Amino acid sequence: MNINRSFWKDKRIFLTGHTGFKGTWLSLWLQSLGAHVTGCALPPASSPNLFDIARVADGMDSKFIDIREADSLRHAMIAAQPDIVLHLAAQALVRYSYEAPVETFDTNVMGTVHLLEAARQIPSVRSIVVISSDKCYENREQEHGYIETDAMGGHDPYSSSKGCTELVAAAYRNSFFSGENPAARLASARAGNVIGGGDWAADRIVPDTMNAFMKGRAVHLRNPDAVRPWQHVLEPRHGYLMLAECLWHDGANFAEGWNFGPYDDSAQPVGQIVDRMGKIWGGDASSEFKPNPNAVHEATLLRLNIEKAETRLDWHPKLSLEKTLDWTVEWYRAFSQGKDMRSYTLDQIKQYENLKSK
Repeated sequence: MNINRSFWKDKRIFLTGHTGFKGTWLSLWLQSLGAHVTGCALPPASSPNLFDIARVADGMDSKFIDIREADSLRHAMIAAQPDIVLHLAAQALVRYSYEAPVETFDTNVMGTVHLLEAARQIPSVRSIVVISSDKCYENREQEHGYIETDAMGGHDPYSSSKGCTELVAAAYRNSFFSGENPAARLASARAGNVIGGGDWAADRIVPDTMNAFMKGRAVHLRNPDAVRPWQHVLEPRHGYLMLAECLWHDGANFAEGWNFGPYDDSAQPVGQIVDRMGKIWGGDASSEFKPNPNAVHEATLLRLNIEKAETRLDWHPKLSLEKTLDWTVEWYRAFSQGKDMRSYTLDQIKQYENLKSK
């Protein structure tokens, strides 16, 4: 189930969203595999941020480009002549999407259109993975996990934009990346709530929690009973790399949508997750319920069915929820102690590669 390191050596990768939390981890992993990575994204949105802390730009060609600018994106892709395209760039925050719905749809939907339109005109491209979200599904707050053929939907602008992203990917796959000998194969991937070291995005429970712990404050919980499918950031990134490999070798059988989520026992309430992180952190770490009177709608229950990825990709989660939280909290502890976070992050990636599935 591990990725083939020799496959990735010297591959030319075009990665959007490389300055974000999730894209930064993937950038470092690709660098460790010996790939030639060109990144395209906006500058990091927070300070501090993992992109700068881990000196990610040192090992790749980093370009600050807005994917809403079609010409700039196309020129960057033409210059890179990639073998593989990994599309992570997005407006990724549910609550912010209520404040900026046009920006959210423009980035997540038309940004994806611009990327795929450019990719289909570059002969070097063989494999494309578009990353959306578990929130792409029409959420009925059901107990069982959503499967890849369930309906797309979305109550809020962010979730709706991710459903639209999936529809765009399907339309381009059917129209331009199908048939007997297409230039490239296209798949999409959906993941749940990913956590790990180096996330400082607003309105996310792990960054909020670790910021509070590092400053000696109580964490404010606005929805402690909300259940999320927690997984370490490396879990779905592992799936994306495996999927890209499979597209390269046998694209016709893998060019479709895929779920990469944790096992059911990792779907736990927010309050329990914060309590566990507090115990790992130690000291006076604490939390308190503080509802937001201006709260917007957020899903309270969301799970993914991962049987397809387990059966056909031989992809399986490697980290238990307990180990995921341990790795996450210890990353922030190392940061607070002034350690070299590029080396620390690369070491966690190496440890992950050497693990067997749960």
